[in-house]
Amino acid sequence: MYEIGRKQILTVEKKADFGVFLRDPEESYTVLLPASQVPEECAVGDRLEVFLYKDSEDRPIATRKEPKLTLHEVGWLTAVQITGIGAFLDWGLDKDLLLPFHEQPKKRIQKGQECLVAVYIDKSGRLCATMNVYPYLRTDSPYRTGDQVEGTVYETSSNFGTFVAVDDRYSGLIPKKELVRDLEIGSRVRARVLSVRPDGKLNLSIREKAYLQIGEDAEFLLAEIDKRDGLLPFTDKSDPERIRAELHMSKNEFKRAVGHLLKDGLIRFTPEGIVRQ
Repeated sequence: MYEIGRKQILTVEKKADFGVFLRDPEESYTVLLPASQVPEECAVGDRLEVFLYKDSEDRPIATRKEPKLTLHEVGWLTAVQITGIGAFLDWGLDKDLLLPFHEQPKKRIQKGQECLVAVYIDKSGRLCATMNVYPYLRTDSPYRTGDQVEGTVYETSSNFGTFVAVDDRYSGLIPKKELVRDLEIGSRVRARVLSVRPDGKLNLSIREKAYLQIGEDAEFLLAEIDKRDGLLPFTDKSDPERIRAELHMSKNEFKRAVGHLLKDGLIRFTPEGIVRQ
């Protein structure tokens, strides 16, 4: 059967001045391969590998060109035109791929911008792009707990955290409790695998293990004291959300770093906050 969005091998049934007609034995109609795509000395009965999509009139059409992405694949494409219905992306074919506005984040894509997308078939049977790549990410990654990975942020949630496409192909999540700073959609991040869930999805952290992170956090607090004219207006009773917003660390991480500095005699508490010793 014909599969829109995928490569397949079809048989040449008839030749014409404007191309050749290809058929799948299970279908009752043929698909055109335009003359510009027909190989020299092509004959009736030959079998050709082609990619199927729809032309500007929504008719199935074949091409021997190689698309940058096929159906359900995830990858980076560049916006070459912005219209009233969305952005059109260059995916290597004569007809650009539509990324509808409703498949984009609130901050819309601009001309020339690269974006991570997946290819899907919309309700009218046409191939389109979506930036909601979650359903198309794989869950068979080779990574294990403790591994360092890189990926692209593709969605943020106030309830769950930040969703990351690890290696731009595997499903990962930085849980809300592991977020110490806001991450923008499209940004690249380095993270550590906290765990591999039973379904194969990865839980991630952008912070080091606690015993490694303490030293870095302690240095950061000393720098903040200096930057704030010698006073860091926080105590061990400070609001956790304020600590996270201003210092980009959790309350526990803050307390561990402060304890480390107190033990080394580098800081002391005052009624107003923390100062250098």
